[in-house]
Amino acid sequence: MSRNHELFARAQKTIPGGVNSPVRAFRSVGGTPCFIKRALGPHFWDADGKRYVDYIGSWGPMILGHLDAQVLAAVETALTHGFSFGTPTEAEIEIAEEICKLVPSIEQVRLVCSGTEATMSALRLARGFTKRQRIIKFEGCYHGHADSLLIKAGSGLLSFGQPTSAGVPDTVAQHTTVLEYNNLEQLSETFASIGAEIAAVIVEPIAGNMNLVRGAPTFLQKLRELCTQHGALLIFDEVMSGFRVALGGAQALYNITPDLTCLGKIIGGGMPAAAFGGRREIMAHLAPLGAVYQAGTLAGNPLAVAAGLATLKRLQAPNFYEQLQTQTARLTEGLAQAARAAGLAFSTDHIGGMFGLYFTARPPTCLAEVANCNLEHFNAFFHHMLAAGFYFAPSAYEAGFVSITHDAAVIDATLTAARAAFSALND
Repeated sequence: MSRNHELFARAQKTIPGGVNSPVRAFRSVGGTPCFIKRALGPHFWDADGKRYVDYIGSWGPMILGHLDAQVLAAVETALTHGFSFGTPTEAEIEIAEEICKLVPSIEQVRLVCSGTEATMSALRLARGFTKRQRIIKFEGCYHGHADSLLIKAGSGLLSFGQPTSAGVPDTVAQHTTVLEYNNLEQLSETFASIGAEIAAVIVEPIAGNMNLVRGAPTFLQKLRELCTQHGALLIFDEVMSGFRVALGGAQALYNITPDLTCLGKIIGGGMPAAAFGGRREIMAHLAPLGAVYQAGTLAGNPLAVAAGLATLKRLQAPNFYEQLQTQTARLTEGLAQAARAAGLAFSTDHIGGMFGLYFTARPPTCLAEVANCNLEHFNAFFHHMLAAGFYFAPSAYEAGFVSITHDAAVIDATLTAARAAFSALND
């Protein structure tokens, strides 16, 4: 028995499902998850000593690759001063200043420890600011596991949302309306009917949790217009896309200014850190200045702040995003060519260092289209690539990530393995 199998059997005795986040369990693709021991650059190694090219990058944060020397040095320096203080530090000010400089829509920012905390707190702040209760979200956009966000669409356009998780009260779900991503008509009808009730609309401008799905520019612009018209706040969840698709996030690419932005992943450099921020007049409603309570013992942890600040400074190197975009395009375009040569229905998309793979003729625009992709082909492709030493997301509903250390040699090796995997799908 492999060491991975041994560890998974052992883990299931003390950890529900043997994992501390569901996608790690390989339930979508089948098989035994890999237990990772170490990582460096574009690679990591499992408990059996097998090396993989890593295309999840800790689900986004490792844009510089694993154990970047400058990030490691910053953490080591911070480590010598202490793990955590429970008091303010100068480094918290420095990273807040850096975030506000790089994302102009953010005038003030509050640090937290996870993306779930960021979105949950942003929604509470939006409700406190607008004095309204209803929120709008979109099918396929994941904003963490707070109760009001684990909701699916009801049976009709304006019906109450339905919980997607046990333990979420119906009384919470009834304040969330769920719409189809990129559906302009449905969006306009909803605002026309209940616009005065809406506290906020939360959206991934570039979705990464139903695979990579772009928000259409007309859809996102309409969101901005309707929120402004009806006095609702527009919240961009850029936990995944922030600093991943561009230095200023998706909002810089689309030239749309949200009222609040949620950030995570990259701003911690791989350590637990996230944030939410926006206009000063809105942020002034947070405690200790205002009546909206939010707190966190480990918020602004000095080690996470050091890693995040070092990462953000590295991202500002000349041509960083041009190089990252080029490497990601080399991967996705090569995969598409290889799949077409094998006669498969297959498409790709990429933005900055994010990419999507779809076993369908064209990139999807909403969750229903993602669900219509050939999931059997995806699962088979995943396992072929895993066996060859290439670790893609273990779900057809997750985006992939390229780091600056995924050079031409790494990507060309990936494409060689992919050609064999695609050919095997037709055998």
